[in-house]
Amino acid sequence: EQESNPVQAVISVVVAAGFLWYFFGGGLNNSVAKDFEKQYEMSVRSGSAIDVCVHAGLVSAAYLQAHDESNYQHWKQTESADCARAGVPK
Repeated sequence: EQESNPVQAVISVVVAAGFLWYFFGGGLNNSVAKDFEKQYEMSVRSGSAIDVCVHAGLVSAAYLQAHDESNYQHWKQTESADCARAGVPK
């Protein structure tokens, strides 16, 4: 199985954030963020460190779009820690 590199992870996060912004344009609700949290948990159990980093970024982006500042701050910290473990500094 081919490993993702940090550049691919960053590109994935940017593309996913753009996707979220385009389709949900600031109106993203917390139920979508909760779905991303479930995907994050799956990546923690079964994915690579890069996968975990990318999914943490998706969760933080979802909470940003939902205007949920406390969860956004929590997930930005989680993203930073996960990405540091993956070798992708944030």
